Amino acid sequence: MKTIFRTLTAALLLACTAAVAQNSKPFTIPEVKTWKAGNGTLTLTPQSRIVCTAGDAAYKQVASQLADDYALISGTRLSVVTDGKGRDGDIVLRSGGNRKQAESYRMAVGRNVTITAPTATGALWATRTLLQLLDQSPDLPQGTIDDCPDFEMRGFMLDCGRKYIPMDYLRQLVRVMSYYKMNTLQIHLNDVGFSRFYDSWDETYTAFRLECETYPGLTARDGYYTKKEFIDFQEMAARYGVEIIPEIDAPAHSLAFTRYDSTLCSTEFGPDHLDLRNPKVFPFLENLWKEYLEGDRPVFRGPRVDIGTDEYSNKDSLINETFRRLTDHLIRYVEGYGKQAVLWGSLTHAKGHTAVKSDNVIMALWYNGYADPLEMKKHNFKFISIPDRWVYIVPRAGYYHDYLDIKMLYNEWTPNRVADVTLDYDDPSLLGGMFAVWNDMSGNGITVKDIHHRLFPAMQTLSAKFWTGKGVSVPFDRFNALRQQMKEAPGVNELGRLGQPRSQVLTLAELKAGATTGVDEIGYDYTVSFDLENRGDELPGTALLTSPNATFWLADPVTGRFGFSRDDYLTSFNFRPYAGEKVAVTIKGNNTETLLYINGKLEERKAGKIRLSNDKKFKMHTAETLFFPLQRAGAFKSRVTNFKVSNFIDK
Repeated sequence: MKTIFRTLTAALLLACTAAVAQNSKPFTIPEVKTWKAGNGTLTLTPQSRIVCTAGDAAYKQVASQLADDYALISGTRLSVVTDGKGRDGDIVLRSGGNRKQAESYRMAVGRNVTITAPTATGALWATRTLLQLLDQSPDLPQGTIDDCPDFEMRGFMLDCGRKYIPMDYLRQLVRVMSYYKMNTLQIHLNDVGFSRFYDSWDETYTAFRLECETYPGLTARDGYYTKKEFIDFQEMAARYGVEIIPEIDAPAHSLAFTRYDSTLCSTEFGPDHLDLRNPKVFPFLENLWKEYLEGDRPVFRGPRVDIGTDEYSNKDSLINETFRRLTDHLIRYVEGYGKQAVLWGSLTHAKGHTAVKSDNVIMALWYNGYADPLEMKKHNFKFISIPDRWVYIVPRAGYYHDYLDIKMLYNEWTPNRVADVTLDYDDPSLLGGMFAVWNDMSGNGITVKDIHHRLFPAMQTLSAKFWTGKGVSVPFDRFNALRQQMKEAPGVNELGRLGQPRSQVLTLAELKAGATTGVDEIGYDYTVSFDLENRGDELPGTALLTSPNATFWLADPVTGRFGFSRDDYLTSFNFRPYAGEKVAVTIKGNNTETLLYINGKLEERKAGKIRLSNDKKFKMHTAETLFFPLQRAGAFKSRVTNFKVSNFIDK
């Protein structure tokens, strides 16, 4: 009896302890600063409301956006009310808190969810935290979060000059950034490929991506943004708490400008350099900037613009002085339109006596040989930390990073570390950090999907280091495992993730011509298999399946063989079934290669090629990867049966 009594007592104590156990700190990216644990959970219902008690229209916009995003993750759109008090089970947004911490917020989960923030931006970040919690479980842990960022600017730079990045993707990218509280997106609008991989400068790839009326013909024909859509994009991003910093890079990286007007070209340093001795250069750049800065509703909407100024020659002191004079001139020119100037650090590289305005100017510290942080600090610049050796992604280039070393960054790096210089963590000159994707290798087969596959894990990791900084407490292995379970953002699936891990996600007894499958695509890693009965030779240009981003061909438009297209690239396999032939087809794809199997045997591996520069000293590694399209079947004559898609590759 005593044994039974002790067992029952222990069980009762265990049950009581469980009943009063406090909730552990919830997992979010970035990690919240402080967590005061409560007991129990709160579950929202379709009758829950979003109650916005702040009269500011910006708070109401946050409430409406929360309703939209909650509907994307739950299937239920909560009603938004702007008067009255919150009831049990509601989400309440209200104004309050420390206005000196504009991005701070408090979120208390008890009988309802109460978000208190001094600004609508703080309220927005609170809703991102809430959505991440709801996406992991419908049961919200009760407790109180107090949160604010360590760094003001938390950003990413995307090279759209060497590779056109469609506006539809940029809008999705903004939603991803907002979900992870990243608030700055720099759009690099012009650049030039490496001439060493082209027959001549005349053949070298270059582009300026924005509609331009001042210089008709300057705008790239293979992809550009209209002024209206760029305005709309910036305004959309602002609603998500993301500032767009447009960059026009000069006087280097300027082949688009010298191709438009060859008289601007430097005969000394090459056509990608503007001739700073030419009196036409200054007014050319002024007029270009003026088109996007002037008027009551300028094309460049945000408070900041980037004037470029990186990697110009420093051959002699005269060139340096002229470069410094142009840099100072452009800073003051854009300031004349009410903009804060951002620029790449180059003034250690271009040493000289000509003064360059530094007060209220933001310098991106990318390489200390170009701009020594301690030297620049003496001149009173503000800084963005973007050290090339740690946070530059250059897909398939063989230098910098193909994928960032997120373990090192998470465990060891904070933005105050700029290569071999470490600033004070709370140095008032340091505004924050960014990372970058540079598409140096123009035409190398890398797609927008490949770029996203590289930037997303970096975005998650650096979100943590820009917001929580040195205070991250989740061990990397746990962070890395849990981050992979997180969505990109409500309604965003640029990674093409389908189904539960290691599962078959689509099965069709027969894939009929013209049919839709209900899904767009599947990303890395995947296996697609089907049986094909070729009922006569398919005409070139016959698709098996298409999506908005890619096509898999039964007969590609050029060779008539199996193949696939994505972005502007076509890859052909050396296989076409005979008329009347029956074959079992399997395609396997990951982030490095695409493999075709016929009747269980590897037919061909597409893993890219190595392209040598003209002088044979440099290599370009091309990509032949594919997010497999699934949206709509083509107008084929063949019979396709036993169609299966799995979200893994069986080794």
